[in-house]
Amino acid sequence: MNEPADTPQNPAEMRRTALYLTLAQVPEGCVVSYGELAHLAGLGRAARFVGRTLSQLPEGSKLPWHRVVAAGGRISLPVGSVSGDEQRARLRSEGVSILNNRVDIQRHGWRPVEHSG
Repeated sequence: MNEPADTPQNPAEMRRTALYLTLAQVPEGCVVSYGELAHLAGLGRAARFVGRTLSQLPEGSKLPWHRVVAAGGRISLPVGSVSGDEQRARLRSEGVSILNNRVDIQRHGWRPVEHSG
């Protein structure tokens, strides 16, 4: 019996799929750090993998990549860069306040247990 075409075939695809499925759950107005996203996706301490993978998302992806920030709520994309400016604009449009290039993790941090069901 053949597997469906969208079933991951190799470990790299499985890791990417786990990341995407977890990222898709981050609700509007919330952020998650690269490291926390890796942990929640079952990828261990793979913050750099998360950053690299998100930087390679296909054009037009609907995944909320802009809701992922560095440790402590720091926005790692540079001010003045196209991606950085887009991330800040998207977060602000969702009601996320940014002060000194940081998001208040206590206020806007995603806690899946609190947001589920």
